[in-house]
Amino acid sequence: MRSDLSRVRHLGAARSGTGWLWHMRLTSLALLPLTIGFVFLVLSLVGRPYAEVHATLSQPFPAILMLLFIGTGIYHMQLGMRTIIEDYIHGEQSKDWALAANMFFSVAVGLTCVYAVLRLSFT
Repeated sequence: MRSDLSRVRHLGAARSGTGWLWHMRLTSLALLPLTIGFVFLVLSLVGRPYAEVHATLSQPFPAILMLLFIGTGIYHMQLGMRTIIEDYIHGEQSKDWALAANMFFSVAVGLTCVYAVLRLSFT
């Protein structure tokens, strides 16, 4: 069911699936150590008083770790949902609205998390 031109160029129907796949794999690989660091940080802060938690999260290393975890995780989430939407929503208008909602939701959650970390870091 492939055209001669697509066989010569070795491209699929969308011509961009490989790029999305690599982005997903790279973000997954980046999330492995970031998740371990994030979980270790959160578990080390469980049960501590607010002042101590605030002092810990105000330091540069924990704040940067959290920002990297949030940014990578949100981007990975957005890519995964985009793939699901493109694969399982068939109407063009519905697909466009779902993709726009996915992008808006990802940006809103990401900015909210970044704001919370920066506010905690600088106050």
